Amino acid sequence: MTTMTPEQAAWFAQTFERLVGNVGQAVLGKAPVVRLALTCMLAEGHLLLEDAPGTGKTMLARSIAASVQGSHNRIQFTPDLLPSDVTGVTIYDQNTHKFDFHPGPIFASIVLADEINRASPKTQSALLEVMEEGRVTVDGVAHGTGRPFMVLATQNPIEQAGTYRLPEAQLDRFLMKTSVGYPDHASTVEILSGAALKDRSTALQPIITTKAVTEMADLAANVHTDTAVLEYVSRLAEETRNAHEVRVGVSVRGALALVRCAKVWAAAHGRNYVLPDDIKELAQPVWCHRFVLDPEAEFAGARPDAVLSRIMADVAAPQERASA
Repeated sequence: MTTMTPEQAAWFAQTFERLVGNVGQAVLGKAPVVRLALTCMLAEGHLLLEDAPGTGKTMLARSIAASVQGSHNRIQFTPDLLPSDVTGVTIYDQNTHKFDFHPGPIFASIVLADEINRASPKTQSALLEVMEEGRVTVDGVAHGTGRPFMVLATQNPIEQAGTYRLPEAQLDRFLMKTSVGYPDHASTVEILSGAALKDRSTALQPIITTKAVTEMADLAANVHTDTAVLEYVSRLAEETRNAHEVRVGVSVRGALALVRCAKVWAAAHGRNYVLPDDIKELAQPVWCHRFVLDPEAEFAGARPDAVLSRIMADVAAPQERASA
């Protein structure tokens, strides 16, 4: 594997910042969340957003799609939504006497799966299968979703009646979990001043093409990760499994997810190597939703973020400069 060159890292960082700035024209005052979402896309993973309604989740998805010349679909999850409503279905064509596949809304560069916890477990599983495999298999024929492909799934933390909680094993398939949150005062005033423009993402100009997104993802995969950093991630993951507040800690999939994200994060900062600080910055959004807390500890007030913070304070990070 060829390591990313310093010149490629500089180009990556410049392009990443342009994307952040472009999306930030529509999603005001939320640069940290935008950075995480773009990191998730370039690490070729999926993002789970848990937020109250009206915080700009749809705007985030549309703005990212517009910035990379990608397609965008929104799926409103309801209890009566069927798996075929997400993935697509084959329909018999009387003219050709053949079954034709009609792709569902999952076939887009950026897919907003709104209120995923309102759909039945069967429909949730169909979505998560596509997320994991990157393709839909109908009647024995595989249909690829293409690249880039990112699902931004949302959960509403309120109004839990009639919802189906995502099982922990399925939560593990999301690369990151975060929240957009309400904008600050200045951003709110700016949003209100532009109330005549219903959708700010329509005014955005594309920064790069979807082909360039794929090239950036391939470049990020070649960022150097020193053995000392990998050992640090492994030790952290082991400690999450040994913590007395945790019933199920971070899996190997979770450890891999953190390394993948750290490579993109490093490239976004103009480096062709991962530092322990990259791991520290991304551990919370990549790992906290993967914890299954012990019920007694949870009842006593334990929280995944607090447990992870304590673990990271206890495990010493490597000191050497982990350059390529």
